[in-house]
Amino acid sequence: MNTAVLKTELRLFRREPGSLFWILLFPTLLLVILGSIPSFRDHEADLGGLRTIDIYVPVAVLLGLIVSGLQAMPQTLTGYRERGILRRMSTTPVRPSALLTAQMLVYGGAAVVSALLALAVGRLAFDVRLPEQPLGYLLALVLTVLAALALGAVVCALSRTTKIAGAVGSAVFFPAMFCAGVWIPVQAMPDVLARIVGWTPFGAAAQALNQAASGDWPGGDHLAVLAVWTVLLTAAASRWFRWE
Repeated sequence: MNTAVLKTELRLFRREPGSLFWILLFPTLLLVILGSIPSFRDHEADLGGLRTIDIYVPVAVLLGLIVSGLQAMPQTLTGYRERGILRRMSTTPVRPSALLTAQMLVYGGAAVVSALLALAVGRLAFDVRLPEQPLGYLLALVLTVLAALALGAVVCALSRTTKIAGAVGSAVFFPAMFCAGVWIPVQAMPDVLARIVGWTPFGAAAQALNQAASGDWPGGDHLAVLAVWTVLLTAAASRWFRWE
């Protein structure tokens, strides 16, 4: 990949206040708002002795990944294709695939920074324990980033214009947030619903991150769900994506 392309995309990303806010700041801001509710800092027997704020840290982590993969990256890539930038790049030594790789690194990296920020604020502001199984947590996080970017690539592949990308991304965005536990934490869902949600990429990610946070190795079934979704979505995006 051309390093100059990556530097250019990173510079352009830093000039996008909307992306900076929604990816990097909004998940942590939501965590601070929720943590400011006194009842969310009380230990709950229904949650295995955890506090509500404890289980919302993984949710904040996932929220940054979802925004990055489903809202930000597809809009940027579709805009490049709509304006003919990808077509013009195909006539230069820099291949469009270099731009796609740079985009995934920029938005994937932003999602990871957002996750680290949520973990740090949760620890410093609300005494939420850091993941007790850091390697398992890192593995689940990396797989989730890959799944989110692959899903975003599918959204881009299916969208001819930025307006369509926004509509398709929004249609997928809200179910993804539900599966991640934004409105109802996965631990608080009825067993049947939790099992169903566990077959989705972000539902499996929420459960894997929660397990790693509590000190257990993420369940192999949750990691397998993430891996399978990543492979399937990547294959679909590769098949349907058009540079022009």
